[in-house]
Amino acid sequence: MSEIQTTSTQPYLIRAWVEWCNDNGLTPYLSVRVDKTVLVPREFVKDGEIVLNISYDATSALKLGNDYIEFTARFGGVPRDIMVPVSRVVAIFARETGQGMGFPPPEDLLDDEADIAMAALEASSDKGEETAADAAPPVMQVVTSSDEPPAPDGNAPSRSGKGGKPSLKLVK
Repeated sequence: MSEIQTTSTQPYLIRAWVEWCNDNGLTPYLSVRVDKTVLVPREFVKDGEIVLNISYDATSALKLGNDYIEFTARFGGVPRDIMVPVSRVVAIFARETGQGMGFPPPEDLLDDEADIAMAALEASSDKGEETAADAAPPVMQVVTSSDEPPAPDGNAPSRSGKGGKPSLKLVK
């Protein structure tokens, strides 16, 4: 039986999230794992990642293609051309609610995580302390850095002008 070759669903899901954010008055943000294939202002990259506002208000000439996401955005008031391979996007989320979707990490990160997990398994077999489940790669969760507690109905806190900037947090 032959295997059916299909394209990645990731660019379609990204476009769907952008449309959903626009329909609901929310701001779509991308978290991107940066390497030499990603064209972004390097001075804004932290820990190998950059978070980009891809709303129509913050970008010009936004193109959400199957292979690349391209647009022009202002950084410190200076317009910059941005080009991100879709495969480098690790998450898309709404700034205001933190709702979003994570994607499998790029292949170069999978190799690093596999090496880390394998080293942890080998170390645990020598010590007999950890199980394979303990060595599983971490999971990403979108969290806000707001000081306000969530509302009783489970909705995100209102924007009060303080912090509140969403970020990705690794959780085990």
